[in-house]
This record gives sequence, structure tokens and C-alpha cells, in this order.
Amino acid sequence: MAGDDRRHSGSTQGQRALYRAEVERVLAEAERRERAAHHRVRFWSLMDVALGFPAAVLAALSGAAGLSSPDARVPAALLALVAAGFAAGAGFLRSDVRRAENRRSRLAWAEVEAGARWLLVHEEQMRNEAGSEALRSLLACRTKAIATHAGAAEGGTRS
Repeated sequence: MAGDDRRHSGSTQGQRALYRAEVERVLAEAERRERAAHHRVRFWSLMDVALGFPAAVLAALSGAAGLSSPDARVPAALLALVAAGFAAGAGFLRSDVRRAENRRSRLAWAEVEAGARWLLVHEEQMRNEAGSEALRSLLACRTKAIATHAGAAEGGTRS
């Protein structure tokens, strides 16, 4: 009888170790992907400003130059062409859309990270069935987070 209890206890300890290892793996992945999404949000925010602001300034300058004197028509036209190039680049890259998609991805991975941390904190209080269900829920949340980023990539944008 005592041997059976030790074997059962050993298998329970082994299951707990596997459970904890899986939750820690998901936590590490969530932290990494959330950090990457955060960097992509910052990058696309900078790109949005780097392309949009010069386009607006150059468009205003070209308008002012064109109205100032007839001799300024050529420089005004050149400024307008450069402004149009910046605006076209911003439209082509769709940095505002990419920023929003990566923001959603970051939030989804933050939810996975929070769930994994919660499971690690409450690991001792959970029974096998409750722990299994909680892990299933965490993995479903992870799948949703992966789909959030994959859906953005399939929608025609990357990163």
C-alpha cells in the first residue's frame, strides 16, 4: 500500500512539474512576443510621424511658395512633389494600421502573460482537474493571441 501511495505521489509531482514547465514556457513566450509587439508599435508610430509630418510641412511650404510670387512656382512644384512622395509612402506602408494591429497583438500577449502568472501563483491551490482546465484556458488564450498577429499578417501587412 505504501508503495502505491509513493508511486501516486511521484506521478502527481511529475504532473505538477510538467504543468509548471508548460506554464513557464507559455509565460516566457508571452513576455517575448509582447515585448516584440511593443517594439513594433513604437517603430510604426515613429514611421507614421516620420512620413506624415514632413509631408504636411512640405505641402504647406509649397502652397506658401506658390502663392508668394510667380518666380517661386518651380520650387513650389518640387516641394509639392516631395510632399506627395512622403504622403504616398505613408499610404503605402499603412503605418497607422500596422501600429493598431501590433497594439492589439501586444494586448493579447499581455493577457496570456497575466494568465500564466496567475496560474503560477495559484498552482498550489489547484487540483489536477482544475489545473488542467486552467492550462487549457491559457493555451486557448495563447492560440487567440497567435491568431491576432497572424490575422494581421494575412490582412496584407507584415509586422
